[in-house]
Amino acid sequence: MGIIGWLIIGALAGWIASKLTGNDKEMGAVKNIIIGIIGGVIGGFAMNLIGGFGITGFNIWSLFVAVIGAVILLSIINLVKKKAK
Repeated sequence: MGIIGWLIIGALAGWIASKLTGNDKEMGAVKNIIIGIIGGVIGGFAMNLIGGFGITGFNIWSLFVAVIGAVILLSIINLVKKKAK
């Protein structure tokens, strides 16, 4: 998957994950892309741990994996923010 594919999957995954975790108001397009790309790495690692496949290209499965990883990342960020308050 090329850089454009990573940017598109990252943007969609970050946006969906921010909606699911309630972070949408504080996220912009660039943050969504960054969270989605990092989420793709985390999701791929998590799927490999349980015996599944990670990012397999520009498809729905890769978007699902990236969303799962982005939700994990945003949940960790939210926990750290709560503890800092």
